[in-house]
Amino acid sequence: MSDVDNQPETPVEPAATADNTPAATDTPKRVWRKSLPKWSLWLSLGVLAWFGLAAFGPKIGIIPWQTGLGFMIRDAGIILIAVAVLFSIVAFLFAFFKSPRGPWWKAVIAFLIPIFLFLGLMTLRAQAEAVPPIHDVATDLRNPPTYSAETMALRTELEANPINDYGTPLGQLPMWAGSQDEALKAKNHADIISEAYPDLQPIIIGNASDDQVFDAIVAAMGEIGLQDVRRVEGSNTVEGVAETFAFGFKDDVVARVEDGQIDIRSVSRVGVSDLGYNADRVEDLREAIVDRLDN
Repeated sequence: MSDVDNQPETPVEPAATADNTPAATDTPKRVWRKSLPKWSLWLSLGVLAWFGLAAFGPKIGIIPWQTGLGFMIRDAGIILIAVAVLFSIVAFLFAFFKSPRGPWWKAVIAFLIPIFLFLGLMTLRAQAEAVPPIHDVATDLRNPPTYSAETMALRTELEANPINDYGTPLGQLPMWAGSQDEALKAKNHADIISEAYPDLQPIIIGNASDDQVFDAIVAAMGEIGLQDVRRVEGSNTVEGVAETFAFGFKDDVVARVEDGQIDIRSVSRVGVSDLGYNADRVEDLREAIVDRLDN
């Protein structure tokens, strides 16, 4: 046996890393901690997908809008946002302040996603509070344009919102009877529209012929994105259907030519408040018609 064989074995030290810590295989605890940012990001992406399904599922017919807007967003949505935010904060703290650092940037992205969703919900809430809780707007408050029998039959079949009389106080209408706002209940649609949307006025036709007027209305409805645009046979009205980008809510729009002016009305099929969309649509359609008549 050689002298080399008789020499005592020298223990092999693990290679040192740049921060003087042994380059040993991560313990299960470290692996779990370093995985937190990845899990938090997947959780936030799942919440984003949840909201996407809630917003666009009704539009493509996968779920009813009541499920998407009511349960998925209003009820469960806030809870999911809170869980995702808390999980991302914990993941960031472990990843950024524990050595060695994990992929903390994933936790930052995971935090921003639910915050973005929350800010979106708060924006919608502020928008709802800034406009009156109605879903029927017209330029003629004494005699608003009426819809064709075909449209009314469709609304009845779909169990859509009733077409309300503009002179009836909201407190006498079933949809607002349970409201705690006594001042609102004392007002009718004409009062509310005149106060909230004073710029919605009829269009004075001037020297344009009937054919020019109706052509301008049809073209303008198409320009602002209305569907199923048609001149109602045997009447002085043109109708179209608007559909919102999210949820696929549909509103019925009608323009009436009478007594040298054009009046417009837009009514939602579902919901109490329209977030001001019907008034915006009437204004957009009004401007588009005026542009065509002027040119």
